[in-house]
Amino acid sequence: MTEDPNRPITCVVFDLGGVLIDWNPRYLYRKLITEPEEMEYFLREVCSTEWRHPFDLGAPMADAIAELADRHPDLRHLIEVYRARWPEMLGGAIDGCVEILEDLRAKVPALYALSNWPAETFRHARDRFDFLEWFDGIVISGEVGLKKPDAGIYRLLFERHGIEPRTTLFIDDVPENLEAAEALGLNGVLFTSAGRLREDLARFDLI
Repeated sequence: MTEDPNRPITCVVFDLGGVLIDWNPRYLYRKLITEPEEMEYFLREVCSTEWRHPFDLGAPMADAIAELADRHPDLRHLIEVYRARWPEMLGGAIDGCVEILEDLRAKVPALYALSNWPAETFRHARDRFDFLEWFDGIVISGEVGLKKPDAGIYRLLFERHGIEPRTTLFIDDVPENLEAAEALGLNGVLFTSAGRLREDLARFDLI
């Protein structure tokens, strides 16, 4: 965490997944693969993190799913539901964090979100979580073709919304994303829990 008491924070930027929203493909695949080890293998080796990465940059899910299903025809039924039943991977809001966001609305002039998220599935989050309307703006990686920790997505956020990095606090649960943000002058807080976040925000006199 960076902290400069001589620069009052006038803007807070939140990551979404892992900070405000609990997303996990296991919420869906536990229903479909009863053996935990088989499920973990599937998510590690088939619908893997590496396979999912291009979606955060805007790659069409349908094409990737069709190609992967052709390579694993015996698992086609499990691969195809990745998109068809994607909303079942949303576990809900993370306990305590929406309350923090609501508290900040009364204290901070500007609130934004910056998230690595596929463009074609973000509508499900918008439909489900009313608090997304509280932000003055949201930058989604899949909509702009850039993703954290690429410096380009932070600069796009600054330019699109007129953000001054030195008076902005960025909250993310991935250390690499914070390091990239701090290199561009943002103040950073690593999210680990709602309780710890409240402590960190208090140091900035935000809560």
